[in-house]
Amino acid sequence: MEHTEIDPAYLEYCHFEDEEVGSNQTQFVEVYPKKLINKVPSPDIPMDFSLNPYQGCEHGCVYCYARPTHEYWGYSSGLDFEKKILVKKNAPEMLRRELASRAWAPSPIMFSGNTDCYQPAERQFEITRDLLKVMLEFRNPVGIITKNSLILRDLDILKELNKLNLLRVTMSITSLDESTRRILEPRTSSCANRVNAVKVLSDLGIPVNVNIAPIIPGINDHEIPKLLETVSKAGARRATYIMVRLNGPLQPIFENWVRLHYPDRADKVLNQIADLHGGKMNDSRFKTRMKGEGNFAEQIRRLFLIHHNMYFKKEASKPMDVSQFRRIRKGQIPLF
Repeated sequence: MEHTEIDPAYLEYCHFEDEEVGSNQTQFVEVYPKKLINKVPSPDIPMDFSLNPYQGCEHGCVYCYARPTHEYWGYSSGLDFEKKILVKKNAPEMLRRELASRAWAPSPIMFSGNTDCYQPAERQFEITRDLLKVMLEFRNPVGIITKNSLILRDLDILKELNKLNLLRVTMSITSLDESTRRILEPRTSSCANRVNAVKVLSDLGIPVNVNIAPIIPGINDHEIPKLLETVSKAGARRATYIMVRLNGPLQPIFENWVRLHYPDRADKVLNQIADLHGGKMNDSRFKTRMKGEGNFAEQIRRLFLIHHNMYFKKEASKPMDVSQFRRIRKGQIPLF
């Protein structure tokens, strides 16, 4: 089932990019996967399980490592990834069924292991909101990774999850410069709105981490100190970072983009990315792919560590509580 519609984020994008509305509208394609919860095999990821209510992402981040996964569905990693969004409308029902199964051992589940669960499509479909209701119903811990302030819409559910120590939020913030954000992540929430989301959540006692991701040499690496200072003042508990890597078909997409928007420094940017990964644009090895290696990677590590130690003195959050999990069968009504 397919239909096309225009949302406010797309209208804003057209305004800033001087595009005509209707020239490249989003298509929503309903899909019916056989399972929802995915086992995460990577030791680089803090949670063992993830789920994604959407495949493809309207945010349009040029660097997104998830772009190549869209080819699995028969679409391109380029515009198709941004404009053909696969929607799992039955995801809440599937989640309830999988959590109710005796095969499920309670464990934290990460929302947005691949594409953002609060991307613009969520305004209409509200699948993430319904998934959070299921997580609360079953008392199963959840981690959320997003770069969209739309998360604040669901404060009512998030506060309840947090009361039970069932919630962790990671806000991805790549830049504090709106001109950079608009060309790097054209349909994401503004820099100011993301920082505000960190503050609102933190003020409510919800543990929020910030991921500066990705750090791109020659584009946003100089912002590390200011970013850490800003998100610390907003209440973030801690921060992490990821260096850019260009896996598979992502390399020509990014190269075309950087030569278009930064022609004066494109070669330098590309050469430094390669320097991070042993002369290649991508490194798929666990433990090194996220941070890179070599002299430049070490410079970034030290810069980040110095300023993280300067601005973050807060204690680490306690592990989420899996002991409260309750397995609810179909038709069963929770007692409390």
